[in-house]
Amino acid sequence: MTADRARGLAIVGFSLALAFSSSAAFGQQPTVERKVILQEDLYIPGYQATLVEVRIPVGGREGRHSHPGAALVHVEEGAVTLDYEGKPTQTYKTGDSFYLEPGKIHEGINRGSVPIRLIATFITKKGDPLTIPAP
Repeated sequence: MTADRARGLAIVGFSLALAFSSSAAFGQQPTVERKVILQEDLYIPGYQATLVEVRIPVGGREGRHSHPGAALVHVEEGAVTLDYEGKPTQTYKTGDSFYLEPGKIHEGINRGSVPIRLIATFITKKGDPLTIPAP
């Protein structure tokens, strides 16, 4: 792994931790965990793909946020209730997949009785954060 790539992965990891620590810091909800599995430059100059594992414990919620790029999400375990700007609230179960448009505010919530595990692929411009907390 090159030093630039290692530095990029470290920045992404730090950004994810910072962006998603706000609700845990106030003790409002169980902690949502995110782990960057893979990050690669795309053949499109200036863009990258990032594969992230997201775990939402029972009773947990992500906090309202958006993404500057597109996201493709697959539910590996559990059922996630998605509140999504401009669309009705919908629940996605194990085996379901969904698309998140850039800039749309949303929140994943675990209203079930088992932890949720999601795999998300983000397509972003290099240097952009993966997530932007909503006001």
